[in-house]
Amino acid sequence: MRIGMPLDYSGGFTEAVAALGDYEKAGLDIVSVPEAYSFDAVSQLGFLAARTERIEIASGILPIYTRTPTLTAMTAAGLDFLSGGRFTLGLGASGPQVIEGFHGVPYDAPLARTREVVEICRAVWRREKVEYAGRHYTLPLPPERGTGLGKPLKIINRLVRERIPIVLAAIGPRNVELAAEIAEGWEPLFHHPEKAGEVWGRALAQGRAKRAPELGELDVVVGAPLAIGEDTDGLLDLMRPVYALYIGGMGAKGRNFYNDLARRYGYVAEAELIQELYLAGKKKEAEAAVPGDLLRATALVGPAGHVRERLAAYAQAGVTTLKVTPLAADHRSRVAAIEQLREWAS
Repeated sequence: MRIGMPLDYSGGFTEAVAALGDYEKAGLDIVSVPEAYSFDAVSQLGFLAARTERIEIASGILPIYTRTPTLTAMTAAGLDFLSGGRFTLGLGASGPQVIEGFHGVPYDAPLARTREVVEICRAVWRREKVEYAGRHYTLPLPPERGTGLGKPLKIINRLVRERIPIVLAAIGPRNVELAAEIAEGWEPLFHHPEKAGEVWGRALAQGRAKRAPELGELDVVVGAPLAIGEDTDGLLDLMRPVYALYIGGMGAKGRNFYNDLARRYGYVAEAELIQELYLAGKKKEAEAAVPGDLLRATALVGPAGHVRERLAAYAQAGVTTLKVTPLAADHRSRVAAIEQLREWAS
């Protein structure tokens, strides 16, 4: 199992990068940079590529709507070049709240667009002259939609790799099936090992049945908070604002994918209450309504024996890359937690 860590986009990024050498020595394999309505991930990934030598880097995630497919491919190729072949392209559909609200782009056909973006990226990386006729992207643009002067082009540069790994963030059944079919990796959110098979097993099986052999085994990339120790129970409460935001506020009623996921896990009444409170502006009450057993099941927090049991549960559920957020109060303790986890996961 690979051990990874997301880097916080809200502040302190350069300090976090400066500390990565210690995490590398502790056995960290990969770091990812998110892109929400924040600093863009690409500039930070370029900085990260220049400041590291061994560790893998990933976007976690880039929304498919905010760049053209060819720009996404160019960006991934550039980051792969700067890092010497250490880049993984994390992609996802995000949601209408961000895509339409912050970017002013219609949130339509996420599945079909994702497939087309992936196909175009791989054509660019193969250094083909890109000619593509999809439902949502057509290259070159036909004369009736432009000047008629467009022509097929291929990327100028020689690339480090013609196949850059793609990880798709997905939690809905059809999105998960697509990820298992066409991507090197799949990244869900709030992964509950004991309920993952019930919620996603069928979709994963259907996707894997259509998967091309050259893609290899599906990399299952899962995030979880990490804290190892006897007095760590209170640290779980640090995650309540994140869960409340996603389950309660990341979308409208009837169009919140994370709320739907909580319901599929069996927290129907709780998900409804969290959303009602959050949308009413009662954020603290929404945080308090997040079920404690959901927090515990989706975390690696507790005494050493408990964390080892949870690690085994993740492995049993098919997780191959575990991205953890260490919750310790100081840098040395966070590094020690990664080191311990690396030993157990080896």
